[in-house]
Order: sequence, then structure tokens, then C-alpha cells
Amino acid sequence: MKETPLSNCERRFLLRAIEEKKRLDGRQTYDYRNIKISFGTDYGCCIVELGKTRVLGQVSCELVSPKLNRATEGILFFNLELSQMAAPAFEPGRQSDLLVKLNRLLERCLRNSKCIDTESLCVVAGEKVWQIRVDLHLLNHDGNIIDAASIAAIVALCHFRRPDVSVQGDEVTLYTLEERDPVPLSIHHMPICVSFAFFQQGTYLLVDPSEREERVMDGLLVIAMNKHREICTIQSSGGIMLLKDQVLRCSKIAGVKVVEITELIQKALENDQKVRKEGGKFGFAESMANQRITAFKMEKAPIDTSDVEEKAEEIISEAEPPSEVVSKPVLWTPGTAQIGEGIENSWGHLEDSEKEDEDEGGSDEAIILDGMKMDTGVEVSNIGSQVFSACSVAKLLLTLKDPIDCSLPDSVCGISQVRILEWVAISSSRQSSHPRDQTPVSCIGRWILYH
Repeated sequence: MKETPLSNCERRFLLRAIEEKKRLDGRQTYDYRNIKISFGTDYGCCIVELGKTRVLGQVSCELVSPKLNRATEGILFFNLELSQMAAPAFEPGRQSDLLVKLNRLLERCLRNSKCIDTESLCVVAGEKVWQIRVDLHLLNHDGNIIDAASIAAIVALCHFRRPDVSVQGDEVTLYTLEERDPVPLSIHHMPICVSFAFFQQGTYLLVDPSEREERVMDGLLVIAMNKHREICTIQSSGGIMLLKDQVLRCSKIAGVKVVEITELIQKALENDQKVRKEGGKFGFAESMANQRITAFKMEKAPIDTSDVEEKAEEIISEAEPPSEVVSKPVLWTPGTAQIGEGIENSWGHLEDSEKEDEDEGGSDEAIILDGMKMDTGVEVSNIGSQVFSACSVAKLLLTLKDPIDCSLPDSVCGISQVRILEWVAISSSRQSSHPRDQTPVSCIGRWILYH
């Protein structure tokens, strides 16, 4: 999936802000984003956050045979992975040009600068050496991947501890962490990459560019340096021509930034080592900030309830009486309100027009039965002008059923009586002006007739 391109308006806005020495996140030209370092429960595992850019570093080791031309030196291997979890533009299972460039730059920065004593990784010359593997995973991409990856790699190497070994003749014994304390790596210095983004053909310069700033930049200069102001590697990309003064100015800025980052790394390592020695809690779960959705712990606020009654009585005694005395007070709780004066609800009352319609419908439902005589001995003709409602018709219909098997009467007279009652029900429902009034008479009559 390709990344969403910037619109012309966004591009012009970013360039105009850079010309005015303003950045979207409020930083100044030479400011770095906040760096946060957290360690896992195992040695050699860490997460480095450079703003919103997050990189996970993991160091592992194993005993292997050395290279033929370097029989007394250990092996260092670096691998950076860009997953779709970090950004949808990264394609899985395929090495992009950006990934190849970043891996080569990391190898030149850390392995070619001899920051780690590889000869100390030799166990038996020509037979057994330690292979140190550094795996870096980009968790979230918000610009300046190389700086975050270089910090994560050197922090993971400084935090890593390898198992101790002993050699007796041709036998190599590998001890577990419970049998012997692990051994840290021998590190000479800490090379750290500092990135500079150039705009308008080198006219404007920014330190630690964000993801949007990288899209509109013309070129990038990466300087890897240690706190002794020794340049480990330098790389320029983008095809812009830089002057000697520009490179010197960038190297001076990089020297200041590297010293600050190195002090931050050493402080984080000392704090983690102190917590582990004291037996305190450590790991990624403990490094999460409180009062977050992902937090595993919440600090409880202490509440003193010893003198609650005294305070309540004091508040009641000092309170002023209400200005108006209401016969039926309405108690409002916080977060609630009242609309209107609280009088009786009149929505349920019918309007005059609806009342007239119901009166007309009720008169239509009255049924006058004349001239009918039932098998049960009921003389309908004697009823005269007596009025039956819809329920009365339903009851008469029910009397036609056989009380034993609820079947219709077999006689011709009984069938004719059913027909007459059905005709009365249908005629009364047709005279009604309300469709809802047809149900109690006509439907009941038809159901009884055909069931």
C-alpha cells in the first residue's frame, strides 16, 4: 500500500512554516523530540521512543565457528525490520531501498566504528566465538528512523549480558544465569546518529525531522558521532550540494546532541541496574505511565473519613436558610435539570377532534339485532332496539360453537345464523370511519366462522 501523498496546500504550508523558523510540533530549529528509554525483564531488550517513533531492540547470542580470515574475533550482526504495523506504506516480505540503506548505515555506525571489542567475544581461537545478533523492529513511524534505531541498538548492547563460559582443554562449559552471573559486553564508545534535513536546496536546516518534514525535504545529512566528538560515519542523500561551512556547522550541532543523548542513556542504564539489584519491579509494564488506558497500576488517593460527621454538622450549622419555602420542593442533583414548571402532563389527553371521532366510531359499533331467533332458545326479535357492542357480537358468535369439540353446528339453521352474524359484523365495520375499529368485530366473526 502506497503512502498518502501530501497535497500542494500541505506542502506549501510546511515550507512556509520552515521559512519562518516554525515547526508543527512547536520545536525550534535545533531541538530534538523527547527521548524515552524503557527496558524489558530480560537483558538486552529495550524500547526507545523518539517522539512518536518507537523502535524495539533485542540482543541475542550463540556460540558459532569464527570466520576464516578473523579466527580470534566474534561476529556482530544487525537487522532492522520495517513492518506494516509501523506504517501502511511498508510492504511485508520485501526489502525496500529505504530498508537496505538503513541497515548499511547501522553496520557502518556500530560495527565498522569498532564500538564493541570483538576480540573479547572469542572463546577458543579458530573454533568457538560469540555471535551477537541485534534485531531492531520499528513499532511506529513518525520520522527519523535511523536516529531512533541507532539509539535502540547501542542501548540494547550496553544492557545485554551474555552467559559465562569456561574452557578446560578442548571442553567448553556454558553456565546458566542461575549458576553464574552473566557477563556484559566490552563497549569502547557509543556512536549515535544525528540527522539533519535540508530545504530549499540547503537554505534551511532542521534537526530530527518528523515524518511530514521528511516528505518535503530536499536532502538529508546523517552524522554518527560519539561523546568524544569522533565522527564514526557520515552520509549525505538527496542529491543536494552542501558547502564546507554547512557540514562543519552540522558536526558541531551533532557533538552537542550526542553528549546529551549519551548522558540520558547512561542514566537510564544506571536506574535499571539499581532497581534490579534492590529487587524492585522492572520491565515494560512498570515503565508505563499511570492514569493511562494501558496502565497496569493506579495510585490510590488517600481519603480521611475520621471527622466526616463533625464537618457535616459544621457545614449545616453555617449554612443559611433558604430564601423561599416551597411546599413541594424539587431536589436537583448535579448534572440534572428541569424543563418547564412541573405541572401535570397534558400530552396524553385527546384533542377535541379525536374525541368526536371516537364518539362517532362508538355509535357505529352499536348493533341492533332484530328478527333473529337462536337454536339456544334466545329470542333475538324480543330484544328490539337493544344495543350490542362489538364484544356482545363476539359472545354471540362464540355460543354457536359446540362446547365439546368447538365445531360449527351441522343444522342448516345454525349455518344461516352464522352467516347472518358475519354479515352484521361486516356491515358494522364498514360503517365505522376508523380502520382500527374493524378488528374486534369482523376479524372475530371470520375467525370463528372458518375455524
